[in-house]
Amino acid sequence: MTETGGHHIVIVGGGFGGLEAAHRLAAGPFRITVLDRRNHHLFQPLLYQAATASLALSEIAWPIRSLLRRHRNATTLLGAVCGVDPTQKAVLLDGGQRVSYDTLILATGARHAYFGHDEWEPYAPGLKTLEDATTIRRRILSAFERAEWQTEAQERRRLLTFAIIGAGPTGVELAGTIAELAHETLRRDFRHIDTREARVVLVEAGPRILAAFTEDLSAYAERALVRLGVEVRTGHTVSQCSADGIELGGEFLPAATILWAAGVAASPVAEWLKVPADRAGRVIVAPDLSVPGFPDIFVIGDTAHVSMADGRTVPGIAPAAKQEGRYVAGVIRARHDGKPAPKPFAYRNDGNLATIGKRAAIVDLGWIKLRGRLAWWTWGIAHVYFLIGLRNRLAVALSWLWIYSTGQRSARLITGMEAEPPERNQP
Repeated sequence: MTETGGHHIVIVGGGFGGLEAAHRLAAGPFRITVLDRRNHHLFQPLLYQAATASLALSEIAWPIRSLLRRHRNATTLLGAVCGVDPTQKAVLLDGGQRVSYDTLILATGARHAYFGHDEWEPYAPGLKTLEDATTIRRRILSAFERAEWQTEAQERRRLLTFAIIGAGPTGVELAGTIAELAHETLRRDFRHIDTREARVVLVEAGPRILAAFTEDLSAYAERALVRLGVEVRTGHTVSQCSADGIELGGEFLPAATILWAAGVAASPVAEWLKVPADRAGRVIVAPDLSVPGFPDIFVIGDTAHVSMADGRTVPGIAPAAKQEGRYVAGVIRARHDGKPAPKPFAYRNDGNLATIGKRAAIVDLGWIKLRGRLAWWTWGIAHVYFLIGLRNRLAVALSWLWIYSTGQRSARLITGMEAEPPERNQP
């Protein structure tokens, strides 16, 4: 695909970083093409709430075309990118299409990493997409439905056991919400089981949960999870996942529902460009976020390895991706206008937030640390603020208020029954 007229900027990925760059560049004299394999932008920080029946999918995702419609110089194309030809300055798509570029921004995100055990994925789905969310919601709710039919006590216990592997923010948030779902939301809905007997086990290989937070906030979060009925197992590495359960530390834990929140790997941009990458597959970029050897190609977000002044790596979170998208737009505009290049990218840490159920959270802003209900309200206000559109802000705020007041979650729909997990081994 070749077009004429103006400097052509191709942005691969309609996530936080890609859209931030598109919005910033659309005001300039550029022709912009945004490529994504999905037609929607996803507010990933709240994806776990869709997976646990707290929010509807439409409340956390928006069509990319609608987000860019006021920019007449921006085109949105639906397609799966499979490579880049930097010598011919073209993006390669499945099906043989090519999109030529003058400047390329790769914001292709990350995928699940099973640390060499990709065979675990059918049994332990991760959470990155809307499809992942519907799969996880189906497995969680179906486990209760299947337990309602089960008369054998051991199998019922397995069906009512939920194992979450990885105790970062996603794992902690999943564990807390599943515990509340079992102990509060569903407890009056079933006649043959007591959903409060559900067992939620959070497994972490490291010495503590939420390692990105300070030790005192991490300890508070663990106590809050235990109060919700979650079993927290730190210092345990999972050695096996199957339809029957998981094995950790030599112990087998029967569990019908296993969720993966332990790690991610970057998309294969480094392979496309044949450039150095870190252990997670992230491209090691220059200080201006360009690819060494390819000054007209920039990599941002989860796909980029960006070093900070203290030697640490910029985290793969939404605020960092937005900052990188904003910065790269400034670099491109400065080049086009013949102005001096901006200073090297410097990440500004606005703080870390994590919620534990519907009444507790932890907030670390550096200069102030919050915990408990005040932190939960702070977390909620921050997330509502960053949602797109007044309608979605109101819808999410009202949904949370309803859940907070009644404990009921309205998005408890089981869909896609044809995609059940593999059958367990029968005795």
